[in-house]
Amino acid sequence: MAILKKIVIVGATTNARLSKWYFENDSEFTVVAFSVNKVFIKETSLLGLPVVPFEDLENIYSPSEYSAFVAIGYTQMNKIRERMYYEVKAKGFELVNYISSKCSFLTTENIGDNNLILEDNTIQPFVKIGSNNVIWSGNHLGHDTVIHNHITITSQVVVSGFCEIKNNCFLGVNATLHNEITLEKETLVGAGAIITKQSMEKGVYLPAQSFLFKKNSEELNF
Repeated sequence: MAILKKIVIVGATTNARLSKWYFENDSEFTVVAFSVNKVFIKETSLLGLPVVPFEDLENIYSPSEYSAFVAIGYTQMNKIRERMYYEVKAKGFELVNYISSKCSFLTTENIGDNNLILEDNTIQPFVKIGSNNVIWSGNHLGHDTVIHNHITITSQVVVSGFCEIKNNCFLGVNATLHNEITLEKETLVGAGAIITKQSMEKGVYLPAQSFLFKKNSEELNF
């Protein structure tokens, strides 16, 4: 029987809880603890595991024996996750990836560390993926696309071929990028938006809003 590798999850909210489930049900890793900054510790245990102060993490779980995974959401355009990513590395921890066995991961290009790639994603050949990205479930990443670092791609997003997504972008549910599109740093693409040309750095792109029709559903004879 293979020996499971031990990791500490940095974070203690929804992303951390889900990350534990995925690691323990579909990977070679077992989670031994959660870790957050002392000021954020409200309970000393989560899901039956200890929650330890991040300030003391390397003294409690030696980087020579344990690896880590930063499971923090997209707040402030992923910058909190980015900051913690570098702080964990500064403590000497190796950061691991989770790639779902139910993902069609067809690329053989280099991938960075601390990526969370969930089920039902299609990642085509020649896609390059950097570090510290969250690629939620059910997306299409087209061939020859480059995903940089500290990015969140939510669900049912379509990224066509030869696209480039630069650091700290956020792509909402059902967003679509046409071929050969570049998203500049910190671009926010809202749910359902369609991007047909290069974005502006820190640009926010939203689709036209739905409106309430003057008739109700019974009056439409639908």
